[in-house]
Amino acid sequence: MLKAFIQPVTPFQQNSSILYCDETKKCAIVDPGGDIELLMNIAKNNKLIPDKILLTHGHIDHAGGATELSEILNVEIHGPHKEDKFLLDELQKQGEMFGLPSKNCHPHEWLNEGDVIKIGNEVLEIFFCPGHTPGHIIFFSKENNLAVVGDVLFNGSIGRTDLPGGNFDQLINSVKEKLWPLGNNIDFIPGHGPVSTFEAERANNPFVSDKVLGLN
Repeated sequence: MLKAFIQPVTPFQQNSSILYCDETKKCAIVDPGGDIELLMNIAKNNKLIPDKILLTHGHIDHAGGATELSEILNVEIHGPHKEDKFLLDELQKQGEMFGLPSKNCHPHEWLNEGDVIKIGNEVLEIFFCPGHTPGHIIFFSKENNLAVVGDVLFNGSIGRTDLPGGNFDQLINSVKEKLWPLGNNIDFIPGHGPVSTFEAERANNPFVSDKVLGLN
């Protein structure tokens, strides 16, 4: 079974997830925006074996600590889609603006729709979900009915589209065409705030409910 620890990091309170295979104890650290010692301690205290770093997109609160963590743990960085390269190339400059020490990030592998990532015995499918950023992706475990969606979708809201490369219509389309077809009974971990389910958001989310999207 795939399990997760969710730890808010940075002053932006971004949800960094540690996804792990409970059989092998291998784990992937998703979106380590900062506070990397805290993330490493969670892994260590739970006897998890860091195997890779995964990025949903290139914003500093999600990717700011990725390079340093990769160097310390000697693990590879996978994701996001290459369309977010322009954001990862500016992380150090962004960090100086926000007071968040960061290094520019050069992923070992860009990820595309249809790719898969393995964490021990568990498999994550990759879906390309632009809108919040041009290269945003999400990670989906079909077997566990779990999605890690970054800043595409929140409990009661959606990601911002007024930042460089953002596109509101793309974001709405990503939710409608990529997330909703995965099923109603999907638990999801958002980039900020509490977890929720696709069913709850389709019923009540003021931006992407079935009623708002005309799916009733």
